[in-house]
Amino acid sequence: MRFLAGLFVAVFCTAACAPRLMAVGEPVFDPRLEVVAASTTAVMADGATLPLLVFQAQEPRAVVVALHGFNDYSNSFSDPGPGPWLAAQGISVYAIDQRGFGRAPGQGLWAGDTRMAEDAASAVKLVRSRYPDLPVYLLGTSMGGAVAMRTMTLPDPPEVDGLILSAPAVWGWRSMNDFYKVVLWASARVVPSYKVTGRGLQIMPSDNVEMLRALGRDPLVIKATRIDTIYGLVDLMDSAYAAAAHLDVPVLLLYGAKDEIVPAPPVGEALAAMRRAGTDVDVACYPDGYHMLLRDLQREIVWQDIAAWIGSTQTALPSGLDDIEPCGLHPDAW
Repeated sequence: MRFLAGLFVAVFCTAACAPRLMAVGEPVFDPRLEVVAASTTAVMADGATLPLLVFQAQEPRAVVVALHGFNDYSNSFSDPGPGPWLAAQGISVYAIDQRGFGRAPGQGLWAGDTRMAEDAASAVKLVRSRYPDLPVYLLGTSMGGAVAMRTMTLPDPPEVDGLILSAPAVWGWRSMNDFYKVVLWASARVVPSYKVTGRGLQIMPSDNVEMLRALGRDPLVIKATRIDTIYGLVDLMDSAYAAAAHLDVPVLLLYGAKDEIVPAPPVGEALAAMRRAGTDVDVACYPDGYHMLLRDLQREIVWQDIAAWIGSTQTALPSGLDDIEPCGLHPDAW
């Protein structure tokens, strides 16, 4: 009781405070791609340098700009991720380290959903200028999917030929119970730099145990997350959900029935919003899929669907897994 009373006083005294955002500069440059010693970076309008991993097809038929998930970075598209495989199918992949993650500036801090979306838009525009005659797609997994959706609601969205959303993070404030809302809101103002981990939650993000162990050893994968960064992520997820009704490009939505990170109801609601808005959306539901679909043990089935969907007018995916009922994405399932 004393703790709650103290928390109330602290919140009352700091109510005007806001969670910390990463310091970023004003736009002063034209964004550009730089290649130095075979290392590619995207230089943003404020001068921030965002590392890229490029998986170059010998004779590309399409290009994908790829956005990683929360606390991860561009290496998530390396083996056992889809980058090398897609390149072998004629699809070049440009995977970016988003601000606050990997080798990008401000690791562990939150840049804000607008800034992250602007970075993604700049990356797409740079890639399209390099490949003016090829279709360009924006792929996002989890948090990256939310950023991709938010990107398309910018005042000047990039020109993309489609969005590929793998387990997009769309369960923001509206999907959170009141107790968690209050705790997160208060904590982000009282103890914003306090870090939390997922230890003890007994959540299985993938059935690829070897890959998960490698993530645990990777020093660039964030293991403990600031409270104000989590707060920013929830804001982003809200923005992504709102964006679902305003997507005017084709969408491939990928979801696993065993996803324990992003629950089915908000994903299903976002899908319903897309369909009501008349978005051309194809859905694949993987009964044995976990959250990290692109790196699960059954990952190549997902990759094949992505490769077939890119640049194709056909509606049937190679997996044939277009029945959304097993994933609980149908409104009647909630």
